[in-house]
Amino acid sequence: MKILAIGDTANNFESLQKFSKNLDIHLITFPRKQAELFTLSEKVERFDSLLISKQVKKINQIKDQYDLCLVLTWSAARIAYLSDLNYIMYFVGGDITEPPFEKMPKISFLEKPIHNRNFLERYFYKKIFDSAIACIVGTEVYFEQLKKFRKDAIRLDNVFVDIEIFNDKIEPINLKTKKFTFLSAQKFGLEKGFDIIFEALKFCKSEFDILQVEWFTQRTEEEKIKVKELLAKKPPQMKFIPLIKRNEVGRYYKSVDAVLGQMRFGGLGGIERDASFCKVPILCYIDQSKPMIINKEKVIPPFLPKSKNPKELAKLIDDIVESKEFRDKLAIEEFEYSKRLYHPENAAKAWEEVLIKIYKNKPSINKKSFKIKKILENKIIEYAENLIYKKKMKERNIQGWGKEQYYKLTK
Repeated sequence: MKILAIGDTANNFESLQKFSKNLDIHLITFPRKQAELFTLSEKVERFDSLLISKQVKKINQIKDQYDLCLVLTWSAARIAYLSDLNYIMYFVGGDITEPPFEKMPKISFLEKPIHNRNFLERYFYKKIFDSAIACIVGTEVYFEQLKKFRKDAIRLDNVFVDIEIFNDKIEPINLKTKKFTFLSAQKFGLEKGFDIIFEALKFCKSEFDILQVEWFTQRTEEEKIKVKELLAKKPPQMKFIPLIKRNEVGRYYKSVDAVLGQMRFGGLGGIERDASFCKVPILCYIDQSKPMIINKEKVIPPFLPKSKNPKELAKLIDDIVESKEFRDKLAIEEFEYSKRLYHPENAAKAWEEVLIKIYKNKPSINKKSFKIKKILENKIIEYAENLIYKKKMKERNIQGWGKEQYYKLTK
């Protein structure tokens, strides 16, 4: 079966393409900018334009070579919808907790909505969502959210870790550290619970350093302000380092004594999953009421802490620093758990079963909608693109991409 995958986040589809033995997957995703130059793989095809109309044209040129379409991100789903494909949507993070078809969705740690789209935009994205032939999520939190909108929601907790660049045999980097050292390779902001981390550090008795990459959560103006407020309170243990390229991150994990993960969501992200395969101890808050599914069995990940209490986190930090026995035991337990769910052989098998089952029910990539309807929708998008993307959003995009690259990608 040949699958056209559009879009990617945290290299999920790139790993599916790399490790699946029974699926022929071609991945095409969007141009990279800023932090993405470090965090996303270089080894995939990318659209040569930021314009939706040209991205749709590209997909229409190649779609008949494939049997099924798999999309990650709303931008990718938009392209698949406008190309009149039968597509499967895979959701991670805010893509389903704050979907673009909801009116002014809010996050618990922010006062203002994460986005404020008008009625037509919300209507359009709801059409995209409803047109998907299947929707997949991982973790109980995201599954419960998806079930609010789709009775046919599919839960698949298996995610890929690239064991070629994340393993315990890779060569460490000499960081020349003098104290016990934690690495925090995640985004800096409230989303990852840095307010909780900063509060915990006030109660720590041991001596250590935290190396935090210069990568900030700034989706909205409010988040930018919150990041500045956190930076003003930065504790002395924390030192910022440049963002690390993805293929080098594993070497950094092997060079530090422990990894500091998220303290708000209650589950593992890509940072924690990847680090666990390097057999380095990780601190990451796990919601004890939200088990993962491994071979139809409910399992609570053995990561710590078990609550968002700063004092509990402080004690765990001290235990990690002061007890080699404790951190070695924790690292092995975390690795053994992760191996069952995130090893590429196990993940590939689970994904192949789900995708093949979906394909049997929809054995064609072409939806075959009314041609006039699709032509009209694409014309509307092209008009909106010229009005909004090339005019109203021009300066913001130039800031994000740089003037030369922006004009190159929008010509």
